[in-house]
Amino acid sequence: MKKLLTMLAGITVLLSLSSCGKTEDSQISVSEAETSVIEETIETTTEPEIAATEAVTETSAAEAAAVYPVTITDQAGREVVIEEKPEKLVSGYYISTSAMISLGLKDKLVGIEAKADKRPIYKLSAPELIDLPNVGTAKEFDLEGCIALEPDVVVLPIKLKDVVADLEAFDIDVILVNPETSDQLEEMIDIIAAATDTKENADKLTNYSDAIEEQLGAISGDAPSVYLAGNASFLTTAGAAMYQSDMIKLAGGKNAAEEITDTYWAEVSYEDVLAWNPEYIIIASDAEYEVEEVLNDSNLAEVSAVVNQNVYKLPGNAEAWDSPVPSGILGSVWAASILHSDEMSEQECNAIINEFYSEFYGFNYSEAK
Repeated sequence: MKKLLTMLAGITVLLSLSSCGKTEDSQISVSEAETSVIEETIETTTEPEIAATEAVTETSAAEAAAVYPVTITDQAGREVVIEEKPEKLVSGYYISTSAMISLGLKDKLVGIEAKADKRPIYKLSAPELIDLPNVGTAKEFDLEGCIALEPDVVVLPIKLKDVVADLEAFDIDVILVNPETSDQLEEMIDIIAAATDTKENADKLTNYSDAIEEQLGAISGDAPSVYLAGNASFLTTAGAAMYQSDMIKLAGGKNAAEEITDTYWAEVSYEDVLAWNPEYIIIASDAEYEVEEVLNDSNLAEVSAVVNQNVYKLPGNAEAWDSPVPSGILGSVWAASILHSDEMSEQECNAIINEFYSEFYGFNYSEAK
């Protein structure tokens, strides 16, 4: 039995390695020798060994399943008891909605936040969500509409904590989330997974992201300074406490505005940018201005990034990677391919992005361009 598992593990690694570094047009092939090994392994496996393997699998699945009631602590510090496995879910926040898709929960969603049709990720991975009833926004939450959907669990941003009591009066469990940093994003995913019995999917997502982080952590080049220009205007940027700052650091860069520690999105001046003199400028994906406008801005003519034409805009074909969504790790992968192209090639970057979306969202990112 031990020999069988060892051989199968070896075959799995062999097949996995065959897909490394491939682009979307590449195909995975298995040689005749590898096929022979697989067939021989299957033919020589005895029925008791197969039965034992199936028993181990069933036991592992049973151990992984949640036992209800489940008590979780949400990101507002509230203890929430989920009496039964939820079958109807509402998400009032695009970040939690995206996380639910990655956890395999899209079929259980009966309502989501407003303006879902403006988010490409839904059209690509779960177009059926766009037609679901919406429960408004953090500023204008539709309490009555949400109650009418009769959900078992509602996931809301912490800004909507004032509606919790009203929902709980109708025996609706509420989970408040606040994924402002990488750690808080992972915590949010774990909380939702614990409440919905999708821990196995959450672990898979976390392990995948950890593997990418480890790969990025091996980048050895010097860390160039990066100015991240915000959505609102070029003269807004992310301070050290922001998720976007972590994205730059993980990509092997240094946030030019890291000295800003007392606020989140900060308004700065041209003088500040000139003093920082960033080597690269990256524009947030949802910004309404473009690269050419920055390159042609006479106020920035002496900035190194402009002089050397190192101004880029984050792709936004699926999601804004400069926000704390499960795919946010891909923002660091993309940035690494810009800052350290000798260690993260464009081909390798594209392969990682395609694999992530295929694995957790069910579509090929290259086809979304």
